[in-house]
Formats: sequence, structure tokens, C-alpha cells
Amino acid sequence: MGEFLERKIGDLTIRIDRGTCIGTGNCMKLGEEVFAFDPEKICTFKDPLVDIERDQLIEACHVCPVDALIVIDAAGNQLVP
Repeated sequence: MGEFLERKIGDLTIRIDRGTCIGTGNCMKLGEEVFAFDPEKICTFKDPLVDIERDQLIEACHVCPVDALIVIDAAGNQLVP
């Protein structure tokens, strides 16, 4: 079972499944405003968050090779993965 972190960014809810993350850093290449490595080299949220375009955030989550990033819109629809 994974440990989950969740943050609302604009109209999207982003969930990180830290138990699934393998630390490739792909999300950080596209979403450096939002994501960072923690000391264990697992994805976490930056604090404070910096503004990021909605489509850029979705793409940053989409490039995760193990689907550790989940994107849910305001209506509750899962957009990624």
C-alpha cells in the first residue's frame, strides 16, 4: 500500500502515490514549479507552490512511467492516468 499526498492546484486535485514512485524525475522536468524530491528521492510537493499552467501540470503528471501521479478535475473525473 502506498502513502498518498494530495494537493489542490487550481481546479485540479493532484495525488502522489509515494509507494509507487520510482524517482525518475520525469514529472519534475515538466513541473518543476510543483514537484521536488524529498530526502528519500521520492516525489513530493514543493512548498510553497508556484503558479503552473493547467495543461503543463497535467502533462507533468502524465509522463510518470509508473502512474504514481493522479489528476482529478473539479467534477471528480480522473484525467491521469
